[in-house]
Amino acid sequence: MSEVILKTENLGISFGGLKAAQDVNIEIKKKQLYGLVGPNGAGKTTIFNMLTGVYRPTTGHFYLQGEDLTGKGQEEINHKGIARTFQNIRLFNNMTVIRNVLVGLHNQPEFKCSMVESMFRLPRHFQCEKAMRERAKEILRVVGLEEERNFLSCNLPYGKQRKLEIARALATNPKLLLLDEPAAGMNPQETADLMDIIIRIRDEFDMTILLIEHDMKFVSGLCDEVTVLNFGTVLAQGDTKTALNDPEVIKAYIGG
Repeated sequence: MSEVILKTENLGISFGGLKAAQDVNIEIKKKQLYGLVGPNGAGKTTIFNMLTGVYRPTTGHFYLQGEDLTGKGQEEINHKGIARTFQNIRLFNNMTVIRNVLVGLHNQPEFKCSMVESMFRLPRHFQCEKAMRERAKEILRVVGLEEERNFLSCNLPYGKQRKLEIARALATNPKLLLLDEPAAGMNPQETADLMDIIIRIRDEFDMTILLIEHDMKFVSGLCDEVTVLNFGTVLAQGDTKTALNDPEVIKAYIGG
């Protein structure tokens, strides 16, 4: 039986009298590609914000590999193993591609050296730097950006900036990667390429991935299971094809 990476129990949040999400129960197993879908305003990004410590849930709990992370701060949750990308790309525009990834690697224990080792440029300092650059290049290879590693990130085309944001999130060595509309704004070829990259990330890094996406073709071609939200509540759940063909889901998307 596959290990459960993420589990939410009756997760919810209210803003004043508005219930933005309520009674959300999700279980994601190791190496799953899992989709969180629904119309605009359904509460998808709100759930991402709870899982990453931006918002504190008002009801329920969520667990990463059985550890309750409910109410923890953003930095602690990231250190525990949840990383994310955003709808709006957030890169260090005046840094090179590889430096954007190196930023994510700096807090990893295997690359740490002491202040003395860094100040006096002792061998350990150079060993850490070399290992970090090799790891960064490996991540960039998987997302298809190794050749552009010395470009300024602001000079990358939009689709490659999306990939770089994923690479930077991967650099924090997460157990669970949250992708918020990763294909937004991409053309069909870029979208197909991104699907291949996400599968490669899952396979090469043994990664578990939860994604929000409006492109149903993208979701259908990628996700094992989905949870469909509408007005902050779960409308349907289960294997992707069955859930997306649920009459209530179709009604929520097209109205009537």
